[in-house]
Amino acid sequence: MTRISCLVAVAALMLVAPRSGADADPAVEALRARVEFASESGQLVIAGAKIVSSATLPVIYGEAGYQPLWRDAAKVEELIGLVLDSYDDGLMPVDYHLTPLYRLWPEVKSRPTPENIADLDVLATDAFMLLLYHMYFGKVDPQSLETTWNFGTREISGQQAVEFVRKSIETGQLREAVNAVRPGHWMYEHGRDILRRYRQILADGGWPAVPAGETLKPGMNDPRVVALRRRLAVTGDLVGQPLDAESYDEPLAGAVRSFQERHRLKADAEVGPGTLAELNVPVEARIRQIQVNLERGRHVLHEIGDEDLVIVDIAGYELRYVQNRKVTWTARVQVGRPYRETPIFKSAIDHVIVNPTWTVPPTILGQDILPAVRRDPGYLAKRGLEVIDRNGQRVDPGSIDWHRYTARSFPYVLRQAPGEDNALGRVKIMFPNPYLVYLHDTPSRAQFEKQDRAFSSGCIRVERPFELVERLLNDPAWDDAGLQAAVTTGETRTIRLRKPVKLLLIYWTADEDDLGRVVFKRDVYGRDGLLWQAFNGRFSFGTRPGL
Repeated sequence: MTRISCLVAVAALMLVAPRSGADADPAVEALRARVEFASESGQLVIAGAKIVSSATLPVIYGEAGYQPLWRDAAKVEELIGLVLDSYDDGLMPVDYHLTPLYRLWPEVKSRPTPENIADLDVLATDAFMLLLYHMYFGKVDPQSLETTWNFGTREISGQQAVEFVRKSIETGQLREAVNAVRPGHWMYEHGRDILRRYRQILADGGWPAVPAGETLKPGMNDPRVVALRRRLAVTGDLVGQPLDAESYDEPLAGAVRSFQERHRLKADAEVGPGTLAELNVPVEARIRQIQVNLERGRHVLHEIGDEDLVIVDIAGYELRYVQNRKVTWTARVQVGRPYRETPIFKSAIDHVIVNPTWTVPPTILGQDILPAVRRDPGYLAKRGLEVIDRNGQRVDPGSIDWHRYTARSFPYVLRQAPGEDNALGRVKIMFPNPYLVYLHDTPSRAQFEKQDRAFSSGCIRVERPFELVERLLNDPAWDDAGLQAAVTTGETRTIRLRKPVKLLLIYWTADEDDLGRVVFKRDVYGRDGLLWQAFNGRFSFGTRPGL
């Protein structure tokens, strides 16, 4: 819904004549006065609620001849129902004028006046447009939180937006309009279902805390096991087992392992400090986490169509290959450390490089390499790094005064030749971006076995990268045998994809796994709290289209 300036709105009004007899209706004049005030001042307040769509209202009502759009009681009742239903999407009904609608609607039904009819009409139209906007774009402008955000803005022409809203109201197709702009993706629907389930847990009293103490292990008897059993029963990890037994038996161990898997913990069936902390996260906090990820869904899930797609879930340390909206292949990944975060953005994979060289980027040069060489002159040789000048010639590291340079002033390039010890492994998967980020193989394969995999300097290390490359190339000449033959030559080779494959780097901390279990992931970059704070704050269009 693109921004419509006041100038455009006024021009539209001049082209649209009022309907016959409109001037004779006091409600029409009252409505016209409110809409014009909103357009001219942008400060219209009705029943304590500030009207947001001050630029679009004149066009909508101008095309309707300033006739009230909400005279039909059924429409108003359905709108209030839709506002209440926004709760199921993790949104806040109070954002859509729920309280003033509740106050005005009975007045209009019992004692209609031109003034309260006009007030209700403008309020209802604004609430409806704002609900559609939040469902389609999200309440929070993601670019206000993510400096690397480049997902762009889903836009339709201003006239199309006006027609969509006006016709939805006039025909009473309100619910159909909301459904049309809600993300139509299974991840979003799963999020709505998870939210419903955890709100029911809250309504039923939540879950008990497990008292602190020594690590609980299978085979033990401990009074705290009773609280552990009851806690796990609430979330369905423990089913059909006694809840008052103090014995840590095998069914309970299986339930603990399931809980640990769902929370991306080491599944050892031992309830130590880490598992205990996750067990004792309040259900209210989990509900907020689900709401935050539904908001992320409104930001990015419209991007997922029927074309092939690679999604890197940074918080989940996972890569997903998506075809026809279904995940067909997954792999574990390693992502940037918390102080070298992997950025959030979208791009398209267009080529791969077999046997890549690695050129040390400026950040790693300044923060890692230069300090290491100053401490140990033999550091470069141990890492297989060569010094290259601007003419492409090798330079003896011993001839350089390493204390003289910073990353900014360093006049050379450090490069690592292809090989098993190369930092990028045997293959690099490339996509245009200004952050020097790419997908790649790695010699540090043991770290894929760890639960928390934020080890890199920002790039994404992929488990089983050649399986991904084979899918990306989709070419019989580049099956596993062909790729391994290219690796064996030791020569650097660039292979371009026949068709670029869309790539989304996202951050997702709550969803479902393949078994239908609710998964909560650690907020490794601390982004959930920032998004929740913005979500609870005052609405702003930010860099997005206005109303």
